[in-house]
Amino acid sequence: MLGLLKKPVVVTAEINMNLVALTVLGLMSRLWGLSYPRAVVFDEVYYGQFVSLYMKRIFFVDDSGPPFGHMLLALGGYLGGFDGNFLWNRIGAEYNVNVPVWSLRLLPALAGALCVPLAYQILVELRFSHCAALGAALLILLENSLITQSRFMLLESILIFFILLAVLSYLKFYNLQRHSSFSGSWWFWLLLTGVACSCAVGVKYMGLFTYMLLLAIAGLHFWHMIGDQSFSNVSLMCHFLARGLALLIIPMAMYLSFFYVHLTLLYRSGPHDQIMTSAFQASLEGGLARITQGQPLEVAYGSQITLRNVLGKPMQCWLHSHTNTYPIRYENGRGSSHQQQVTCYPFKDVNNWWIVKDPGMQQLVVSNPPRPVRHGHIVQLVHGITTRYLNTHDVAAPLSPHSQEVSCYIDYNISMPAQNLWRVEIVNRESDTDVWKTILSEVRFVHVNTSAVLKAINFHFQLSGASLPEWGYRQLEVVGEKLSKGYHQSMVWNVEEHRYGKSQEQKEREVELHSPTQMDISKNLSFMAKFTELQWKILTLKNEDTEHKYSSSALDWITMDTNIAYWLHPTSGAQIHLLGNVVTWASANVAALVYLCLSLWYLLRRRRKIYDIPEDAWQLWVSAGGISVGGWAVNYLPFFLMEKTLFLYHYLPALTFQILLIPIVLQHLGDHLCRSLLLKSMFSALVVAWFSSVYLVYRTFSPVTYGEPSLSVGELKGLRWKDSWNILIRK
Repeated sequence: MLGLLKKPVVVTAEINMNLVALTVLGLMSRLWGLSYPRAVVFDEVYYGQFVSLYMKRIFFVDDSGPPFGHMLLALGGYLGGFDGNFLWNRIGAEYNVNVPVWSLRLLPALAGALCVPLAYQILVELRFSHCAALGAALLILLENSLITQSRFMLLESILIFFILLAVLSYLKFYNLQRHSSFSGSWWFWLLLTGVACSCAVGVKYMGLFTYMLLLAIAGLHFWHMIGDQSFSNVSLMCHFLARGLALLIIPMAMYLSFFYVHLTLLYRSGPHDQIMTSAFQASLEGGLARITQGQPLEVAYGSQITLRNVLGKPMQCWLHSHTNTYPIRYENGRGSSHQQQVTCYPFKDVNNWWIVKDPGMQQLVVSNPPRPVRHGHIVQLVHGITTRYLNTHDVAAPLSPHSQEVSCYIDYNISMPAQNLWRVEIVNRESDTDVWKTILSEVRFVHVNTSAVLKAINFHFQLSGASLPEWGYRQLEVVGEKLSKGYHQSMVWNVEEHRYGKSQEQKEREVELHSPTQMDISKNLSFMAKFTELQWKILTLKNEDTEHKYSSSALDWITMDTNIAYWLHPTSGAQIHLLGNVVTWASANVAALVYLCLSLWYLLRRRRKIYDIPEDAWQLWVSAGGISVGGWAVNYLPFFLMEKTLFLYHYLPALTFQILLIPIVLQHLGDHLCRSLLLKSMFSALVVAWFSSVYLVYRTFSPVTYGEPSLSVGELKGLRWKDSWNILIRK
């Protein structure tokens, strides 16, 4: 043992100076002057709001995707000591001194910088030369659009980083497959593939496209393994389970963990609560939780309740009535019952309270012990303030003439008897004997006489697009929906506020309806229940897509016929645009076209048993195309099917894969089509000249990539290489 101490401990390491240099250049290009401009740049106005909400622990819902990307941006704010106090209300607003601009923009910039060495390593793992790999990295380094997008508090650079990391990890894992299966490094790269895929999906759902591509490639590789007789059945099963664990189980677990952290951090009530169910709202600190804390859990005969419509969009509303009646005749000449109006009211109000009554008894208080209402029970709903019974009959509703009018019954001594019996159907019941529960139970009310279902007609579903007229105080219509097969959320209600009624006298009961509840019963949701609801909201909640000045179609992206003005200096001509390197974009399109044409030519020739290139070169050509062309296709073509407002930055992940294809095609042409020394020399000279033009264009557009120096009117006009580009010129 002492003998070992006589010799020094020596550690040797191999350092790829290409990687070091590329990493340094990437950091310099993305981090230089990162705090400039010290103003809100384009979508920072959108993501900044969520960062502020994270800092204040206030719950929100963003229908653009999962929360992981937002949490990374918030991490930058946290590291910079941001307290969330900034009003993100307009692009160009100057940041005040308490906003750590550099810190907020740091993580996207680091992600963008690391994409440069990742591109280099991907081509090395694809078995291309270091020269080709260096070319790919430099093209990423000098791509103006990628620089612009990575220098601000935006998510695309983070998404592209995780996408490239997933591709690199899988390639390293696959290359280790032949001689180091189940080694430590084999497991590391396989697991990192799954982790990177889940992170990409967690940043934006666009990451799902590359994840599906890698799953397809992994499936194809495993299919080839099945045909390899050198693998035993046990070995194949182990490989299958390892891939299932790393590429399916771990990504799903990580995806859940993003939401777990998100919901743990955002425990306070906020402005987005109203689109969530009452149970979800009650689980947050403040807001509805202040009102519902301590309510009785089981609804009983005599309970005083408010009924919230489960749909909750475009706004939440509660079953409501007031002393006013329906007009004898509507504007279109149709008659009504002239009964007391029943509506859905989007604000909390004492007129939202109802009493659950047993039809066989007269009392409006809860007995001792309470008699709970169960699924299938018949009840009457008595309006708390006016003491009139919820009723429907064969009279057309005011705005929905094919449905029945819902009212509170007034006895006019005419031939229209009360029809006020309702059957309680618990939609989310576990058995037919379930008790109706506060907040947790989702309930339909089925009219006993006509089988109509109590339904709120929200703005979203009205063909007229309007609420009730002035006589209904612009409140939302409530109807009895006939012949209802299945159910829609607009037909489902839940008890939000609840107390056990104790006062039989009307005046005492009115005082009781205004007072808070006192009983203490918790209604906390489990994480999986909250995750399921939040995930469903993210997938189904869509804001109204409006035409934006800088929105574009997917066809505009290939030829870069569009741009986006990100920022304009308030006094000078300094400005920042999302504009790509024209030479790189055009070269990427040419490379894709050459790849497709050559692949088709090779396939036709191979069909005729003519092999123009060696088999290993063919396999390299196919595998490289599967990654680069496949990555471009899966990240681009789906946008033709999307009905959403699209912007040029949506094309950047696809563009990144297409850029990787350029050196792949160039090396293939140089190795296999330029056969003579003269042709190779001429080809090399052309490549050098072409790359010089890439750098020249990068330098030309640098002022609108970095926002400085400020350009004159003439210089700005000189940058308008296409008439469709909107370069801002101050008059």
